[in-house]
Amino acid sequence: MTRTVHIVVPDGIDDATRPSGGNFYDRRVSDGLAATGWDVCDHGVTPESLGATVDRLPDGALVVIDGLIASRAAAVLVPASHRMRLVVLMHMPVGDTQECAVLSAAEAVLTTSAWTRAHLLDLYPLEAARVVAAPPGVDPADVVPGTADGGELLCVAAVAAHKGHDDLVHALAALTDLPWRLTMVGTIDRDPEFVRRLRDRATAAGIADRMIFRGPLVGAELDAAYARADVLVLTSRAETYGMVITEALARGLPVIATSVGGVPEALGRVGSIRPGLLVPVGDPTAFSAALYRWLCDERLRQRLRQAARQRRRKLTGWSATADRIARVLAKVAA
Repeated sequence: MTRTVHIVVPDGIDDATRPSGGNFYDRRVSDGLAATGWDVCDHGVTPESLGATVDRLPDGALVVIDGLIASRAAAVLVPASHRMRLVVLMHMPVGDTQECAVLSAAEAVLTTSAWTRAHLLDLYPLEAARVVAAPPGVDPADVVPGTADGGELLCVAAVAAHKGHDDLVHALAALTDLPWRLTMVGTIDRDPEFVRRLRDRATAAGIADRMIFRGPLVGAELDAAYARADVLVLTSRAETYGMVITEALARGLPVIATSVGGVPEALGRVGSIRPGLLVPVGDPTAFSAALYRWLCDERLRQRLRQAARQRRRKLTGWSATADRIARVLAKVAA
């Protein structure tokens, strides 16, 4: 059985100026497979260079390709699937005939959450046994202390429309009489016009001085941002999982988030209790009410902090993700 795997990922996945959950997942899986004895060959590609990269791969190669590339490359990948063993790693399905053709040609499909797996099986006539969920792991981290009033809010997400920062500003604009400060960690150059409107809305609401745009952070700087926080807030309009949620929970940090996609899966439960609050997507009034409860109810904060610390102990590391993927690859290779 071959122990060589070619992993085709978006060019620049290690660029610290544009971090993303998908890129981080790809890197950790690649490193994890190498640590378990696989000979991993990484190929960073653009849509334009994919064809040439695929042409250079040997016949019979075991190839894992990121769905962000694969979903738009049926013309390249469907013919190539006849001479190589193709596995597609799906982060965010787009839902069209080209993606369906690629996934149908693949010998296995990996997804980053159980929710995404179920969604793909609803979208396309795929054989269920060939679609396997391999949720992200999380690195161990120290428990954050939190503050007495719970007013340090943290949002870790690219500042763009699909992350719903406009709904977050709308929600906070109704809470000007309460003590809070929002730190936003994430790139601000993906959608400059959206960021400009967001700043204007915050200024008009009189809360601009309570919102801090930190830009993308990694490593020790990101750890420090989590350490200063009381609660992670996430107003996404779409999420297949939400790795920042488990990153927060690894620190015992509760979460207030929209109940969309794989977010409930990432948040999880401790018995019957969630380590945070879930709010309908696209409802800033409901999100404002959840923030009000958090800021005004000390007993609620204590319960959610305790639940987050208990949930922290149930989280799995990246080695579990790599092991699950390795089992799929071994089956395909055999």
